[in-house]
Amino acid sequence: MTATESSRPARAHRVDADHPHYRWVALSNTTLGMLLATINSSIVLISLPAIFRGIHLDPLEPGNVSYLLWMIMGFLVVSAVLVVLLGRLGDIYGRVRMYNLGFLVFALSSVLLSVDPFDQGAGAMWLIVLRVVQGVGGAMIFANSAAILTDAFPAHQRGMALGINNVAAVAGSFLGLVIGGLVAEWDWRAVFWISVPIAIAGTVWGYRSLHELGSRRTSSMDWWGNLTFAVGLTALLVAITYGIQPYGDHATGWTNPWVVAGLVGGIGLLIAFVLVEQRVEDPMFSMHLFAIRPFAAGNLASLLAATSRGGLQFMLIIWLQGIWLPLHGYDYESTPLWAGIYLLPLTVGFLVAGPVAGRLSDRYGARLFATVGLVLVAGTFIGFLLIPVDFDYWVFALLLLVNGLASGLFAAPNATMIMNSVPADQRGAASGMRGTFMNSGSALSIGLFFSLMVAGLASSLPGSLRSGLTAQGVPSDVAGQVADLPPVGSLFASFLGYNPIQTLLEPTGTLDSLSADHATTLTGKTFFPQLISGPFHDGLVVVFLAAAVMSLIAAAASALGGAKYVHQED
Repeated sequence: MTATESSRPARAHRVDADHPHYRWVALSNTTLGMLLATINSSIVLISLPAIFRGIHLDPLEPGNVSYLLWMIMGFLVVSAVLVVLLGRLGDIYGRVRMYNLGFLVFALSSVLLSVDPFDQGAGAMWLIVLRVVQGVGGAMIFANSAAILTDAFPAHQRGMALGINNVAAVAGSFLGLVIGGLVAEWDWRAVFWISVPIAIAGTVWGYRSLHELGSRRTSSMDWWGNLTFAVGLTALLVAITYGIQPYGDHATGWTNPWVVAGLVGGIGLLIAFVLVEQRVEDPMFSMHLFAIRPFAAGNLASLLAATSRGGLQFMLIIWLQGIWLPLHGYDYESTPLWAGIYLLPLTVGFLVAGPVAGRLSDRYGARLFATVGLVLVAGTFIGFLLIPVDFDYWVFALLLLVNGLASGLFAAPNATMIMNSVPADQRGAASGMRGTFMNSGSALSIGLFFSLMVAGLASSLPGSLRSGLTAQGVPSDVAGQVADLPPVGSLFASFLGYNPIQTLLEPTGTLDSLSADHATTLTGKTFFPQLISGPFHDGLVVVFLAAAVMSLIAAAASALGGAKYVHQED
């Protein structure tokens, strides 16, 4: 073979990569990847009742709560922890290579999830472990998709491309709720089947069509940086996860010594990570990137926005499933599906605003759109506080739509501001750090907002529950026992689409001894919603005020990000 012949494949590869249509191929594939990853981050939330019924396990039994928490949190924790490392590896070994490998890992884990051969605890562990593996694949996709787009698109089109990609990422988390509700009604395994053909097709498409365009950095592995970051962030997020669970006589677990040790140790290791990265020759993540004002401000805004958005998602699901839908005649078992459907205006708003805001930020800059978007998001949180718990749906839907439009107005320009501000050979690590802030915010929101809601309920729910139960003939000792249970049990029951009062009273056997009228009233569609409406609103005030404050701080960070955000190498 001559030298000329041997060079043909390289030239053909270069022509394909430089072809004007290639950027759209890259956008289509990475958008599919982000959509798939984020749908799977939320699809399990709405499908948990069907999944636990399928493996014959009661998740609300005290010994099984950890299975429930890790089914929710495993994917989020591993995605948050690994994205920086995998983005850095993309800078070294190739972003497309790491991205395609992520698609492959995601496809294989989806297949294995759908064929869970076990039952009860063993079945739950199979799903949790493979959800973690799936999270690794998702982290590879998260870490490198934005960097691939930044490499493929010129600076004047990146806002549009990153906007579409980011819209897919956030919209996927809401679409997962609807898709999970629909397919779980058919078969719990379909929750995982649905990803298999898409993941396989995306894997084949990525390997055939994506090419390495980015700058690579030759460097050694930063073992100490990787170790301190991974262990520190894992300890922190795991501690936050277990902070939701009751401990002793406390409604939450924040006084648990292991939770305190995880929080303190995790923060200590993350501080050590910062110190290590400033001293090693080839750091996992160059801390000097935080000296770039748009990068630092954009990531702070992203963390706070993701945290407040996660809180919104969980609180609205509980609001709909535990109160509004039963009051309007829906059976508890069907509330997960209908909650996803009634939240659709949020997704529609985001899908409309995201691409438009991305294109406008290419022309006018990101700061104005990101800042205004977050201020509007804060306004919708206040709006949710002003409407009654048993609201008129059109008002609720309007607030959802505005929140979605405002979130889309922020998300795409913010992503563009972050990715345009960094040097070309740092885009993988920068994309990974951006993913870490987003995914950490989602994980943090679960512990933070559940705890805030539980704190709000703990002050008023026990009294309301005790008086309501005794009025329906429940013996005072049983009513007192049930009322003293941590409120997190009622929240999880509502979240899972279970009948909360039936779930609380069944272990006592009291329902069998009550009159038919009293038993029917207690387990009906209106008793629990009417009982919890007042205490729930107390908790909602705390949660949404905190979310509004976070959004306003994020808006201030975006405003301070600076007008110029394109790195000079471009």
